[in-house]
Amino acid sequence: MTTKTIERPDLDERTEQDDDAPVVFHYVKKDKMAESAVLGTHVVALCGEVFPVTKSPKPGSPVCERCKKVYAKMNK
Repeated sequence: MTTKTIERPDLDERTEQDDDAPVVFHYVKKDKMAESAVLGTHVVALCGEVFPVTKSPKPGSPVCERCKKVYAKMNK
């Protein structure tokens, strides 16, 4: 009995943007963010968008402009 090795070309099948990767990140209450990440519940961002937390932002990630404006008004 012989074993044959099948060679596969090295392909990177990822696209430039993953389907579940957010385009921008939103401002959300910390306690709700942790709950969503663990339980999969949906959160409501300051701008009103509703979504489950799937990714955490890295420094320099783009932030939703509407969330920024609402947050700026809250701090005044």
